[in-house]
Amino acid sequence: MSRRNQAIPRGVGNIHEVFIARGDNAEVWDVEGKRYIDFAGGIAVLNTGHRHPRVVEAVQDQLERYTHTCFQVIAYEPYVELAERLNSLAPGQAPKKTLLLTTGAEAVENAVKIARAYTGRPAVIAFGGGYHGRTLLTMGLTGKVMPYKKGFGPFPASIFHALFPNPLHGVTVDAAINSVEWLFKNDVEASQVAAIIVEPVQGEGGFYIAPPEFLQRLRALCDTHGILLIADEVQTGAGRTGTWFAIEHAGVEPDLITVAKSLAGGFPLSAVIGRADIMDAPHVGGLGGTYAGSPLACAAALAVMDAFEAQELLARSQAIGKHFTKRLQAMAVRHPIIGDVRGLGAMVAIELFQPGDPGRPAAEATGFIVAEACRRGLIAISCGTYGNVLRFLVPLTVSDALLDEGLEILAQCFDALAGACLEAA
Repeated sequence: MSRRNQAIPRGVGNIHEVFIARGDNAEVWDVEGKRYIDFAGGIAVLNTGHRHPRVVEAVQDQLERYTHTCFQVIAYEPYVELAERLNSLAPGQAPKKTLLLTTGAEAVENAVKIARAYTGRPAVIAFGGGYHGRTLLTMGLTGKVMPYKKGFGPFPASIFHALFPNPLHGVTVDAAINSVEWLFKNDVEASQVAAIIVEPVQGEGGFYIAPPEFLQRLRALCDTHGILLIADEVQTGAGRTGTWFAIEHAGVEPDLITVAKSLAGGFPLSAVIGRADIMDAPHVGGLGGTYAGSPLACAAALAVMDAFEAQELLARSQAIGKHFTKRLQAMAVRHPIIGDVRGLGAMVAIELFQPGDPGRPAAEATGFIVAEACRRGLIAISCGTYGNVLRFLVPLTVSDALLDEGLEILAQCFDALAGACLEAA
């Protein structure tokens, strides 16, 4: 860690002072030999776990063939096959096309480019609490200042933020939709809005789930004004919520979908999937990237899809979510500081606040749990505007025994927190 601090800028944070030596499915071992259960999954990247055998085999096979050509120079079949499979998975009957890229932020930027090319309009509406990336444009879209936006402005123009529905904190679906309408009246005319971008479940913002009614009304609002609806599925996609895309739970067909993180099981890959006529709007040469759609990552992604089918991981996601929620609700009865338990499939979170008061976030207690869990051999991470949400992104390939072992460690951490609070009192 001393070497790391000497060589790497402080802006690159580390949640845990742990250096991994080896990972296997939902377990990791550090350079000192200590074993951890991984409930973070590389922040939703490892839905198929560390070093899934199908992924390792596919990448090793691809390594023997070629590692890079730049798709715009020499095309290769895995890119095409992956695009075909993603097109077939995207919700809705309209023909689809897919652009492959490298990172989630890159996918979001290109979705905005495509929306602007198709509509001829400049503006984009996003939502408070949303997270869309760390580039200048995606920071502008992100609705969370710390740690993403502080000191990095000014941000691109023609970006506006509406309210995200959050009944726990007093924001109804009506209020959220009205806030979009308010923007049309006060900040930007609807005829100048190219797209509205929304996470079906906010990731960094706190794992708040967009009610189906909200997404349905947002779709209708977009249709009324000729606005494209972009579903940012970078964290929710690739099967995390029990469907391949989280927006499927609402029965809504977005115009464009961005996906990344777990798409390639740990290899850098992202995609924009959308209606064929929309995706074809940019001119030839207007889309692409040197490493976009890496052959190794494409091979990995195809193996991830095969693993989902062979191991029925969508059903497994739902089962993990139900088991997680049941155990966490039991913990909440014992520990009133757990003020809310929520989840969609295996995208599960608990929010900590002073008992009975959602307006008093318990960020310090959340930090205690994250640190104590690591000390006891469990990797966990937090999120939320106030840093008071614990989010769980365990690999969907985790065994029941390992899942329960991790949950037992978490319960012990809350017992330790209760003891520490009593001592402080």
